[in-house]
Amino acid sequence: MPVRPAIIPCLWYADAPAAIDFLCRAFGFERHAVYADDKDPSLIHHAQLVREGQMIMLSSDGGDSEFKAKARTLRPSEAGGNTQAAYVVLDDVDDHAARARAAGAEIIMAPEDQDYGGRSYAALDPEGYVWSFGSYDPWASAG
Repeated sequence: MPVRPAIIPCLWYADAPAAIDFLCRAFGFERHAVYADDKDPSLIHHAQLVREGQMIMLSSDGGDSEFKAKARTLRPSEAGGNTQAAYVVLDDVDDHAARARAAGAEIIMAPEDQDYGGRSYAALDPEGYVWSFGSYDPWASAG
């Protein structure tokens, strides 16, 4: 059965509506689906954002939910750091970094050429998640 790329990062945000706005403005994602609570629109039950056919999913933190407790999910501010980072392949690293910086992203690694090929940079979003963007395409160099 053919599938689209189906490993999809899922993130939890304390302020999911603000995160959605930031990710779209700074990193070029677009809203694919956003399911807010009927009574409290600041509570996002599930959102899907896409960028050039690739998807991330996110939701509001979940507070004291049973799933959060069992999965031991923590936002970077709760964990005191990150345990993983998303890498997004794109063509124009320098322009993308400038867009992200202008939208308020904290650039933690300026655009630079990599020894293994390509050019990349890294940024933090407002809640501390690490995002890496680069022109290195691991699929193109495989084989």
